[in-house]
Amino acid sequence: MAERQHYFEFTVPIPGDPMLHAARLARRGAHEQYVVYERQREWCYAGGAEAEVTVFRDFVDFRAGTERASVPAADEPLRQVRQLLGSLPFDGWRAYGWASFELSYALADRADEEVPPDGDPLLHLVVPAVEVRLGSGEALIRCTDPAMADKVRGLLADTASEPLHAPACSVDISGGGREPYQTAVSAAVSAIRSGELHKVILSRTVEVEQEIDLVGTYVTGRRANNPARSFLLRLGGVEAAGFSPETVVEVAADGAVSTQPLAGTRALTGNAPQDAELRIELLGDAKEVYEHAISVQVAWNEMTGVCAPGSVRVEELMDVKQRGSVQHIASRVTGRLAERAEGPWPALAAVFPAVTASGVPKPAAYDLIRRHEPEPRGLYSGAVLTVGSEGDLDAALVLRTVYRSRGRTWLRAGAGIVGESRPEREFEETCEKLRSVSRHLVPADDAATAGWQAQVGGSG
Repeated sequence: MAERQHYFEFTVPIPGDPMLHAARLARRGAHEQYVVYERQREWCYAGGAEAEVTVFRDFVDFRAGTERASVPAADEPLRQVRQLLGSLPFDGWRAYGWASFELSYALADRADEEVPPDGDPLLHLVVPAVEVRLGSGEALIRCTDPAMADKVRGLLADTASEPLHAPACSVDISGGGREPYQTAVSAAVSAIRSGELHKVILSRTVEVEQEIDLVGTYVTGRRANNPARSFLLRLGGVEAAGFSPETVVEVAADGAVSTQPLAGTRALTGNAPQDAELRIELLGDAKEVYEHAISVQVAWNEMTGVCAPGSVRVEELMDVKQRGSVQHIASRVTGRLAERAEGPWPALAAVFPAVTASGVPKPAAYDLIRRHEPEPRGLYSGAVLTVGSEGDLDAALVLRTVYRSRGRTWLRAGAGIVGESRPEREFEETCEKLRSVSRHLVPADDAATAGWQAQVGGSG
């Protein structure tokens, strides 16, 4: 048996905004791969990889130090992930990473028909070499090599003044793609009215031609949004900066579990009286209320499948949450896991992908998505997540995000389609959501970004 290892832990005072410290670590840290994850006003930076788990269609790769293994994905890939992470020789480990939307096909036992054999990873998790938890006034540094703590201390101590304003680059979110998207919506409405399904989320992609500073975009975008979660990552060939409006699932170490469906949308204009009128209109719109209600029903059913009898509740029913450039009808479904032996993974498997990013019922929605979206979703409508050795898990729904991979940068947004949907309105809804990110894209080559680079260190 491998010798047990432990993290060295140090707490240091930090002045100023913890978000900016997290951005500085991402910009100037010594790690090619990293994840920044914000949860409840705490920012976590995870850099490097002491261990790594990657799920593909047919197998799961595992690395911990010099140990490497590849095991069949089998029928329950998340069970393999749990077992591999459980074998780690680290005490108190925490993993960070992402799950693509296409993981849903493997969880639904449809990988053979939906996921290419040599396709991209479905899930990628790392146990970092350095983890920094940044709160108000202090930071907890956890690392496997105590020498790394000195470098992290230096980065945290190296503060800078507020950056210059960096104007957003110009991105056309309302021009290209209108006709094919509205055609797809019309086809979806016909399928719904014929009884094939009740709801589907169809998305469209907007290409970003200009080179983007993702760290600067994360800082500017986070200041302009009020997300449920936010993240900045470079991991497994994928880069992203996002401002998630909702969580897929939250599991506490004691087995308490919740999911937060948001469905039903109106714009946020910044004009308080107008936004109040739109809120009233949203809550009185039968189409939007129906779209939300069936999402809550699915979340209830999924939670009932993994929670103790009688423990499932609907809380915050039909609240309205403001998320960047839009406002949503929001509810929360809570419960308590019936079985703890498998950890939080059954809860993730039960609700993934979020019903608010797939459809009702999910299998029929998968078929429609595959028919009408021209490319795999990848990280879009998947999850960025963190999971701990004590059985806790937190997964953010990946929406309102800018993506970069293989030399390409893009945005993506969707709308919930039901029988009463109008193609023109659904297209406009995608524009409303895209503005949460498109207005805050910081160009990498703009002179104004010098202020950002000075603040978070370097020009990476």
